[in-house]
Parts: sequence; structure tokens; C-alpha cells
Amino acid sequence: MSRTNFDQLLEAGCHFGHLKRKWNPAMAPYIFMERNGIHIIDLHKTVAKIDEAAEALKQIAKSGKKILFVATKKQAKDIVAEKATSINMPYVIERWPGGMLTNFPTIRKAVKKMANIDKLMADGTYSNLSKRELLQITRQRAKLEKNLGSIADLTRLPSALFVIDVMKENIAVREANRLGIPVFAMVDTNSNPKDIDFVIPANDDAKDSIEVVLTACCNAISEGLAERKAEKADEKAAAEQSEEAPEAPKRTRKARKEEAAPVAEKTAPVAEEAAPAAEEAAE
Repeated sequence: MSRTNFDQLLEAGCHFGHLKRKWNPAMAPYIFMERNGIHIIDLHKTVAKIDEAAEALKQIAKSGKKILFVATKKQAKDIVAEKATSINMPYVIERWPGGMLTNFPTIRKAVKKMANIDKLMADGTYSNLSKRELLQITRQRAKLEKNLGSIADLTRLPSALFVIDVMKENIAVREANRLGIPVFAMVDTNSNPKDIDFVIPANDDAKDSIEVVLTACCNAISEGLAERKAEKADEKAAAEQSEEAPEAPKRTRKARKEEAAPVAEKTAPVAEEAAPAAEEAAE
């Protein structure tokens, strides 16, 4: 079943590409036509690609892994923050911190620093500091929160990256490629889809276009999380049932011998009768 339909994409303006002179020839397979000097994206291919990406994202979420959303462009910031928060996934909407993936331990240190400041403020350690020192620490905390607050729960490298505008987020894409992390992305006609694992050809400049694609993908992630939750609940119920089931009493060696005795008695005469016949056959 399709997660998004042709009319929804058309209404959101997903088909509008860039000016013909700005195009990237690698996007030719996804371009339907040119109108008034602007390339028009083939929305039939967009629908198919959204479904393909959504299914892959669903499986990643179902396996309990994290997907990092990246969108630092003005039009996409709020939408990405809202959608990623709704499914409890990390996101980056301010400047991409260089080396965030390739130098992940350093980024984790900065996140821990933020947590330590909170802890020391809560237990009153900072109450003896001067106003100036306190202001410096508060500013430092606010800066860390702005840049890294949305990835505070990301304790290990994400299993996938979802990018809006691969040209603007080219550093993030390069880092993911280097580490072998699959990249899902909205790719416009002026971009190169070569380094993207799951290309979604669509207008990455319009708010409506970004929202309709993100909604389809986030719904799929939500489904994956729900299925994971249901599976865990079933496993837990099965484990509880097996604990409640009474265990069969262990039989002693003596009991097993007694049970085996009648069988041995029955088979003994049969063996005796068969012996002369076997001797005759041998002669």
C-alpha cells in the first residue's frame, strides 16, 4: 500500500525542480520534463522512492536503532524538529558540528559536559561562584544546548541519516559515506544523487514539499516503533507464561529403573523365541 499519493505531492509542489541551467545531469532519470526553463520532477518515481525509503526506515526503527535527521536550512528547521521529536529521534537543525560522526567520542564529551553543568547547578556547587563566572557557565550551557541538545540521547552512532538538501549538508553526507552509514535524502534537480543510498527526488526548498515527504517517512518509523513495542510485549507475556507453568517433577534414577523393568520383562520372551529361529537360519 502506498504511503503517499501522487495528488498529495502535486499539491505540495514536490514536482518543481531548479532552473534548467542549474541542473545536475545525474538527476536526469528523475526529471519528467522542462517547463518555462524549470525542470519538472517525475512524481510517479517520487512516490515509488518514498515507499521504498519508508519501508527501509520502518525496519531500522523496528530493530530499535536510531535515525539522525539533518536539516540546517531555514525552511526545514521547524518541520524537522517537530517531526523528529514526535517519534523520539535525534536531529540537527543548527550548524552541523564537523566530525560529529567521524569524531563521535568528542561530541559525546561535549554532551556529557552539558549534563555535568546541569548536575552541578542542581546540587548547589555553583552557588558560591561570582555572578560573572555563573553567567559564563550559563552561556556555555545555552550554546551547548542549542547545538547539541537535540542529540543528547544519541549514545552511539546512528544507523541511518535522513537529510534535507544534500548540497547544503554535504559534510554530513560525506561523513556518513565514510563510515558506511546509509543516507536517505530529499534530492532536488541541482544535486548529485551519487552518494545517497535512498534518493527521494523532490523539491527540497518548499515547506509543504518537505512536510509531505517527512510525514510519510515519520509515519513509517512510527509504525516500526509500534511493531517493536508489540513484539516486546508478546515476548514478555510468553516469558511470564513459561515461568508460571508448573515444572514436571524430576524422576529419580530408581523410578526410571522401575519404569524400564516391565518393558524388559516383555521383550525377554520374544528374544528367547527368536533365538532358535536365528540358529536354524544360520545352519
